Amino acid sequence: MWTTAHRAKQARQERRSQRYPTDLTDTEWILIEPLLPRPSKTGRRRSVDLREVLNAIRYLARTSCGWRMLPKDFPPWQTVYWWFRRLVRRLLFRTIHDLALMLDREIAGRAASPTGAILDSQSVKAPNAPERGYDAGKKVTGRKRHIAVDTDGRLLMVRLTAADLSDSAGAQLILDALRKRWPWLRHLFGDGAYDRGRLLSKAAFLDFTVAVIRRLSGQEGFQVLPRRWVVERSFGWMVPWRRLVRDYEARIDVSEGMIYVAMGSIMLRRLTT
Repeated sequence: MWTTAHRAKQARQERRSQRYPTDLTDTEWILIEPLLPRPSKTGRRRSVDLREVLNAIRYLARTSCGWRMLPKDFPPWQTVYWWFRRLVRRLLFRTIHDLALMLDREIAGRAASPTGAILDSQSVKAPNAPERGYDAGKKVTGRKRHIAVDTDGRLLMVRLTAADLSDSAGAQLILDALRKRWPWLRHLFGDGAYDRGRLLSKAAFLDFTVAVIRRLSGQEGFQVLPRRWVVERSFGWMVPWRRLVRDYEARIDVSEGMIYVAMGSIMLRRLTT
């Protein structure tokens, strides 16, 4: 006869065997478990295993299945979605990502807080977004991801807007947040789209220096340019996480949460392997 102890032992064995490649390893769980919300001292006891909730969220972000199509060995999809929205409001995924990023920088022999960042944007289709725009350059109707990464490609900041917003206007939205979140950041790099007076003025006011990396004279086709290739690789890291190939979310905060789930998982796996 199966008892509670037997079921707990089986659950531990399943976690060790990692049913899916996206499941948290024991080492990853040790790192992030202290950051999770504690059970309430009043009211009904928590019955859900938060490790399984996080496993389900990572599975969904990697495979891009629907919430209602989560495998049955995860908690009910309603429970997973409720916890996902709660953890997004608590900025948990962003916190996990930033802490893992700083640890990874220190392991690489760098200071925890970066001093240089590269700016770029990516337009993706967003069929469920209530507000969309048309990016004439990329011929995409949807949302635009404005991101800043450090000089090794780790994500520092992301902001989502309609795709018809220019790169320089989108960059202005993240400068204030960059200054508050990464206070030692000083140098920004970007392509010719960021050579705009308003952006340069605001950057100077916030004590940033902006270096514009232009295309080579006579350049035809693709060519690797200093600094700029790093951010393109960061976009490439997002592609295996199929939930990010398009923007399937209606809410911007949920969409940003998915990005931090994916990039935080990459950082955690890098730290623990």
